[in-house]
Amino acid sequence: MELQIDIGGRIHAVTVETRDGLCEVTSLGQTWMVDVAAIDASTLSLIFPDRGCASLEAGLAAGISPGAFDVHLAGGTTSVRRLGGGRFGGRGTQAAQAVGTQQVLAPMPGKVLRVLVKAGDQVKARQGLVVVEAMKMENELRSPKDGRVVDVPVAEGMSVEAGRLLVVVE
Repeated sequence: MELQIDIGGRIHAVTVETRDGLCEVTSLGQTWMVDVAAIDASTLSLIFPDRGCASLEAGLAAGISPGAFDVHLAGGTTSVRRLGGGRFGGRGTQAAQAVGTQQVLAPMPGKVLRVLVKAGDQVKARQGLVVVEAMKMENELRSPKDGRVVDVPVAEGMSVEAGRLLVVVE
């Protein structure tokens, strides 16, 4: 599959092929073999077998615009948007919304700077829920769907570990 994607305001041509159960990703003249596994509905485990089995976790959250999403890595957050080609991050021009009760988890260790919602609030897909500071960068985590906030088990100033439950939306 060939894609044109906008990563943090820069356009990249990306080719993704499946080979021997791995994804072969080519961009900017480089190719990476990646073993991709879903940890949960919003977190991916990426292992690079041809790079000494280096691994990382990528947290995914719906972005501000349709078809966009935010990728949360240890080094910070990057906004990604599909511009054309292949199926990537949604159907047609609209991003698919998550269904059922969704847990928004901390993509990395950090400190809760701001809680933007409370239990009982109605939220829209891609609306900001909580801001977590990690590695001196502020990361706004957004709602994966339209719904109602049912739980916010964190408070401003709390330290959180990667995978910590921040908000539940149903």
